[in-house]
Amino acid sequence: MAKVTNEEIIATLKEMTILEINDLVKAIEEEFGVTAAVMAAGPAAPAEEAGPAAGPTEVDVYLKEVGQTKIAVIKAVKEATGLSLMEAKQIVDKCAPDAPALIKEKVKVEDADAWKQAIVEAGGVVEFK
Repeated sequence: MAKVTNEEIIATLKEMTILEINDLVKAIEEEFGVTAAVMAAGPAAPAEEAGPAAGPTEVDVYLKEVGQTKIAVIKAVKEATGLSLMEAKQIVDKCAPDAPALIKEKVKVEDADAWKQAIVEAGGVVEFK
């Protein structure tokens, strides 16, 4: 029996449809008692040390606009940050269209997104820097 080369097998596979390849895989599994299922992932590959980060891990959160519902925005800032009602009100009062008010520096991105959602739902506008 002549041995078939890898190139010949690949050329044959290129001519087959997906359904034909699927049937071939099933036949190989049955013939040899193996499975083509993907094994569970092992340990993660080490991260590239010199590569840039995927994005910032911490951001500064600013209140850009208060909107029509100032009291709701004050409550949202208070709930999101854990500040007192007076501290939250002071932040909201500092906010002006040309001068956003800093809510908090170096907040984890996940927390900042949650804060933004709560404040936007209350009628405010938030930006990250």
